[in-house]
Amino acid sequence: MEKFYQNTTARVFLALVCCALWGSAFPCVKIGYEMFHIEGAGSQILFAGYRFFLSGVLTYAVASMLERRLITMKWSSVPYVFGQGLLQTTINYVFFYIGLAHVTGAKGSVINASNAFFAIIAAHFLMKEEKITWKKAIGCLIGFAGVIVINVVPGAWGSGFSFQGEGISLLCAITYGISSVTMKLISHRESPMTITAFQLLFGGAVLMIAGYLTGGSMYGFNARSSALFFYLVLLSTIAFTLWAELLKYNPVGKVTIFGFSIPVFGVTLSALLLGEDIFTVQNLAALVLVSIGIVVVNSAPCKMRSDNV
Repeated sequence: MEKFYQNTTARVFLALVCCALWGSAFPCVKIGYEMFHIEGAGSQILFAGYRFFLSGVLTYAVASMLERRLITMKWSSVPYVFGQGLLQTTINYVFFYIGLAHVTGAKGSVINASNAFFAIIAAHFLMKEEKITWKKAIGCLIGFAGVIVINVVPGAWGSGFSFQGEGISLLCAITYGISSVTMKLISHRESPMTITAFQLLFGGAVLMIAGYLTGGSMYGFNARSSALFFYLVLLSTIAFTLWAELLKYNPVGKVTIFGFSIPVFGVTLSALLLGEDIFTVQNLAALVLVSIGIVVVNSAPCKMRSDNV
């Protein structure tokens, strides 16, 4: 399998598949809000909890099949992986689901893409070997410029900036960026697949409990809505699994450079599935700036190889 994942064609195709799946989550979650009659933060959190707990179950099953055994985790790793689950799944997706309810899918995907720049900043302070270079700094500035552009002038993206929508979406990007670094910091404790499976299970369980305690509800399951929900569960499992394998056998930069395509897929699919008007100078300029920023950041020389997701 190592030669397969290192093959250029396979790497490009699988990386783009992961990014397309993550990009599709933006319009699909918003469609899910309508199908499952999701109203209020409690129901949004419960929706996220169901999705990621079941995704954790599927990821665990996939990891066990790949390793041909039921995967386990050392007791000494539990606090670290549980903490990762709280940050990467619970806190991050509380922000994601609440913020996305108040912005368009296209706008949310562009703001969320700034997590790549927050990861660079967090790594500078948390990892000695990951210092900010001039190229990374320029890439971050270009990317942040895109986030500013998309919020400065009201237009087809919405009515400007609000904390409940754009502000919380930005907090989502910050927490995800930091969680990417903490994942790398604990990656030596267990295999990437093991950490991913258990952090999704832990984080998803906390989301479900929080959703119930805050009065959340979710109903309206039928063939169409169930298919959408299963797709959301499956996309996380497939994307996390493939991304972990790609990072295991390739230098980080050769994989993460494709992250620029996530907002491209998110914006395009939001237009197709939600009928959002994306073809304005402001919208396209923001998308281009964020994408260029991610490419510039990831084109910086990689000093180390990583097996984490």
